Amino acid sequence: MRIHLHTDEAGPGAGLALKMAERGGRGSSGHGSLDKSITLPPDEIFRNLENAKRFAIDIGGSLTKLAYYSTVQHKVARVRSFDHSGKDIENEPLYEISVQEEITARLHFIKFENTYIETCLDFIKDHLVNTETKVIKATGGGAYKFKDLIEKKLGLKVDKEDVMTCLIKGCNFVLRNIPHEVFAYQKDSDTEFRFQTNHPNIFPYLLVNIGSGVSIVKVESEDKFEWIGGSSIGGGTFWGLGALLTKTKKFDELLQLASKGQHTNVDMLVKDVYGGACQTLGLSGNLIASSFGKSTTADKEFSKEDMAKSLLHMISNDIGQLACLYAKLHNLDKIYFGGFFIRGHPVTMRTITFSINFFSKGEVQALFLRHEGYLGAIGAFLKGAEQDNPNQYSWGENYAGSSGLMSTSPDVHPMQRTRSGTFDMFEMDRLERPLVNLPLLKDPSAYIPDTVDLTDDAMARKYWLTCFEEALDGVAKRAAASQPDSIDAPERAEKFRQKYWNKLQTLRQQPFAYGTLTVRSLLDTREHCLNEFNFPDPYSKVKQKENGIALKCFQSVIESLDSLGWEERQFALVKGLLAGNVFDWGAKAVSDVLECEPQFGFEEAKSKLQERPWLEDSYNQWLQRLKEGPPHKCALIFADNSGIDIILGVFPFVRELLSRGTEVILACNSGPALNDVTYSESLIVAERIAAMDPVIQSALRDEKLLLVQTGSSSPCLDLSRLDKGLAVLVRERKTDLVIIEGMGRAIHTNYYAALKCESLKLAVIKNSWLADRLGGKIFSVIFKYEVPCK
Repeated sequence: MRIHLHTDEAGPGAGLALKMAERGGRGSSGHGSLDKSITLPPDEIFRNLENAKRFAIDIGGSLTKLAYYSTVQHKVARVRSFDHSGKDIENEPLYEISVQEEITARLHFIKFENTYIETCLDFIKDHLVNTETKVIKATGGGAYKFKDLIEKKLGLKVDKEDVMTCLIKGCNFVLRNIPHEVFAYQKDSDTEFRFQTNHPNIFPYLLVNIGSGVSIVKVESEDKFEWIGGSSIGGGTFWGLGALLTKTKKFDELLQLASKGQHTNVDMLVKDVYGGACQTLGLSGNLIASSFGKSTTADKEFSKEDMAKSLLHMISNDIGQLACLYAKLHNLDKIYFGGFFIRGHPVTMRTITFSINFFSKGEVQALFLRHEGYLGAIGAFLKGAEQDNPNQYSWGENYAGSSGLMSTSPDVHPMQRTRSGTFDMFEMDRLERPLVNLPLLKDPSAYIPDTVDLTDDAMARKYWLTCFEEALDGVAKRAAASQPDSIDAPERAEKFRQKYWNKLQTLRQQPFAYGTLTVRSLLDTREHCLNEFNFPDPYSKVKQKENGIALKCFQSVIESLDSLGWEERQFALVKGLLAGNVFDWGAKAVSDVLECEPQFGFEEAKSKLQERPWLEDSYNQWLQRLKEGPPHKCALIFADNSGIDIILGVFPFVRELLSRGTEVILACNSGPALNDVTYSESLIVAERIAAMDPVIQSALRDEKLLLVQTGSSSPCLDLSRLDKGLAVLVRERKTDLVIIEGMGRAIHTNYYAALKCESLKLAVIKNSWLADRLGGKIFSVIFKYEVPCK
């Protein structure tokens, strides 16, 4: 067999595929070899190996999972205020934009068949440059089998780690860092994969690992867990008995047979024993009374498919009952299943789910993990990286470099990937700052950021996927135009376009690939793909220009507001907030107007707004609160867009709150997304406004107005993953009002978010399909004032 590194000519997102040559056949050595003459593209499977710092490996019976840490160089957009002292700044840009190199940390995980292990080790050895690694942490049964090969190929000492310790460490890590990690499997529903909201406290839980046998582990904390039981009847039993019954030696083929079988042809059911009397016993006639029971009386040959299905039910029911009994004994309501018996196979997940549901009478749910196959490798890596304390950071999945659940990913096209013949990739980026819940969430365990689950809603899914596809050429064009001095910008923009297009096609076929599919996840995936090809902020110049224009209008807007009576001014402030929110380059209806009508401004935006009564209108209640209630202690405002939105909409509103005696925390994105204002841009804007306005100036000086970053780089808002510093400030300042503005933050996300304090959710609907669905028209207004029940 000869294995080639192959790139797909049709698209730059193809990456690395391992393909047997047509003239193949096994060579005399019996090992694959790499064709060293082929130059690898930058987006292959084993990415950033030249910067790899540390390795770990988990080798099972048929699959190898490799983990390594690398540093990744990304371009980031930086803004810096000009020194305008003594200059005529009328025609000067507001601030300087520069694109700089930033080094970030990334975890890479690759899963492949053991068949390819020697070839992959050769590849790693040839592309490793100055790694500081001297030891490779290894776990899994194969760590012993392949120890000598690994040490010989990589020149690293193999340090074996306990399998169960690694599994638990890996499980804790994904539960903490990946919001849509856990799912329940529902085969007969429209949505097979029902993803769960991660509880802020992941402990305690039961981990049922089904390998050759079954291990049941109670996990109480990061370092406290114990093996509480198990069984010798597990995956190995299914495989072994299945091979004897069907003469099928391969595990996946055995499962394939089971998926086509009808167990009732082999199993004796309750109705076969009791007939019509089963109802008087309170039992369903279709329950299995005796696995393989019909084989004792039937004088016929049973099909391989039926025997495999009966065997699968027998073993799954045994494991399910055992897991339920242990969960009940230890008062646990979370049971996670893993191991090679599960490995994302629908047929095993279905039988385990049925078993758990039956034996627990619906009180306990069988839960599975999206990255279950990587737990051992993650845990082994964490064991080797303890001196760096990776758990002190928050991590986020990089959708641009991850294959997705049960994916036949276009990233390794054109090779047809079977379930067991897969090169799967999974990447996680270390975030700059730790992320935590907003302390004001009413019930963090019940909080769901997203308003619509596109995995569930087929009509909405079809619309939004098409919407993102149609917008893609324009996004790629803007990305290239944002870097006019870069010769390779058009080429990188095309690579981005192809990569994101491939992701969208995957999601059309497998909407569950990256967890619950939402508008937010589609936007975030697009941002990840833009960053992957070094387009950190395609709208930086647009924001710079719009911020400069809006600042020139700030004083006249304030003078106009100050000339109004109190009640008239409150309405004008809200209308200004809403008009500012119109300026969203992420909405096609708006970007088309802004492209064609450069003079479209604040007053024009006001004229576009829906007249009252608005689509969602609790303005009268808000006004009453301002009239009759005491000033709020502190308001937390999540800002949306740059330019007119932040400067002529948000800051006048902030100024009014400050004048009432309310402190204000103004939270902006940590990193860029579309034309959303970033924290660093907000600092410069606030500085310039302070130079014009004594209210803002004194509030900044006295720390009555605080500018903070959210920890996010998304056009949407997840209140369960916010910068820790912001959360601390919210507590310290006794925040009692939260204001969320914008379609991404207040409609696509958080529309139903329940808070402990008063909240305002404001947005202008700039998408005609969404407006129609909500019963309105384009530019309809949402003004939602909510007071928590006492």
